[in-house]
Amino acid sequence: MRACLCASAFVLVSALAAAQEQTPAPQRPQGGGFFGSVSRWFDQQATQLHSTFKDAGRRVENFGRDAGLAARDTAQGARDAADVVARIPNTRVVAGHAKCLIAPNGAPDCVAAANAVCKSKGFQSGKSVDMTTAEICPPKVYMAGRSSGRECTAETFVSRALCQ
Repeated sequence: MRACLCASAFVLVSALAAAQEQTPAPQRPQGGGFFGSVSRWFDQQATQLHSTFKDAGRRVENFGRDAGLAARDTAQGARDAADVVARIPNTRVVAGHAKCLIAPNGAPDCVAAANAVCKSKGFQSGKSVDMTTAEICPPKVYMAGRSSGRECTAETFVSRALCQ
């Protein structure tokens, strides 16, 4: 009996919900004075707000799609660049360790170090691809309990070079 009562209540509620969905919303009269004007203004604002949110949703969807396309294009560009470098005859990236000289302006000059790394591997010349910088301190600085001082210097090394 309880099951029959629940089933009939469910059928009645679903029939009422279907009837509400099918009936059109009543149109408000255009007149109505001040309160009618305020009501129309709120309706217009709600419609505009709904439109704005739908437009923002479309923009977010488009942004995600455009970002995916850009990522795919960037990955393809990187593959193309790697293919071009691989096709250069007698060119390789080699690992090594050569100290860069200090230029007159105080910056590291790694051209000679890159050439030295490449010559040690049997190539004629090269360009630095990866560099490492280290702080070199005399033992007395560390024995005094300091981690750095005026006696310490920064040295730059070429660790990988593109050789021809």
